[in-house]
Amino acid sequence: MDTHTPTHTEAQGPDLRHHGDAEVRDDGSALVDLAVNVRADTPPAWLREHVAASLGSLAAYPDGRAARAAVAARHGLPVERVLLTAGAAEAFVLLARALKVRRPVVVHPQFTEPEAALRDAGHTVDRVLLREADGFRLDPAAVPEDADLVVIGNPTNPTSVLHPAAAIVELARPGRTLVVDEAFLDAVPGEREALAGRTDVPGLVVLRSLTKTWGLAGLRIGYVLAAPETIADLERAQPLWPVSTPALAAAEACVAPRALAEAARAAHRTAADRAHLVAGLAEFTDAGLRIVAAAEGPFVLLRLPHAAAVRHRLRDLGYAVRRGDTFPGLGEEWLRLAVRDRATTDGFLGALRRAVTGPS
Repeated sequence: MDTHTPTHTEAQGPDLRHHGDAEVRDDGSALVDLAVNVRADTPPAWLREHVAASLGSLAAYPDGRAARAAVAARHGLPVERVLLTAGAAEAFVLLARALKVRRPVVVHPQFTEPEAALRDAGHTVDRVLLREADGFRLDPAAVPEDADLVVIGNPTNPTSVLHPAAAIVELARPGRTLVVDEAFLDAVPGEREALAGRTDVPGLVVLRSLTKTWGLAGLRIGYVLAAPETIADLERAQPLWPVSTPALAAAEACVAPRALAEAARAAHRTAADRAHLVAGLAEFTDAGLRIVAAAEGPFVLLRLPHAAAVRHRLRDLGYAVRRGDTFPGLGEEWLRLAVRDRATTDGFLGALRRAVTGPS
């Protein structure tokens, strides 16, 4: 593995601000979306109704106490270890602005917003690039010993690799903040390898999102789990009333026992649908397609010759997929596919056959 230290003027580097929604933003209504890692359908009826019921209290300022207590109870933690945020993305901005760090390190390829937020806050960011030859799996020894902030995703976006919790814990050190982005962990059956709720790991900060499984990307709701002093530092960096009343209502509902049971069932469906997608992609091995093995998230990463041209042809055929070259450590031959239901996947595989056999 190698490390790479970017500068703030690294104009030739990947576009860290490019995200999957850009693939469908303009004419997305005409495209089948496999680019965005958010539940493709709308939130379930009971959740929509619960959020809608909160609209009658919009005249009052948001009161997050009940939602914060519900999240704390869900993870068996005191409320002092919980901070509600306007999506997990806000948490990266708060961490970058509030924490006093000298050498932040981001383990790539992964969600690019943590590095972008750190750069915007004036930090120089070191990168640890996990290698395809190693299956993009974490080697804790690759992280510089003097790093005082380390960010890693689990399961990692876009590789879909689920790192062993024990390997991530090896990164913990006195004086180091260890940020683990678990935005997609509730899509893993049994939430295997989760660190949320752990209080025995020094410097641990866990981020969770409620927008993926529940189709709430437009509502913006997530949370941070960390030591009380870290939560207090982050809270001071937040504006007043950062989470809206409807988002607070959603948070409280999504961590209730009924919702957790539904999310667990959805995780098993996602695993089955992912297996169907991976089996279908095996047809394209002769075309040079290679999948990152042992995907555990609600998406898969693949490498394909002429991937950029294939992506454009898929768009012409009505399907949006996520380009991979905006992730540090990847290039133009990489694509990320969101896991969808079997009928959608079968339609996509048919389009992929046409796109792969088209002119290169």
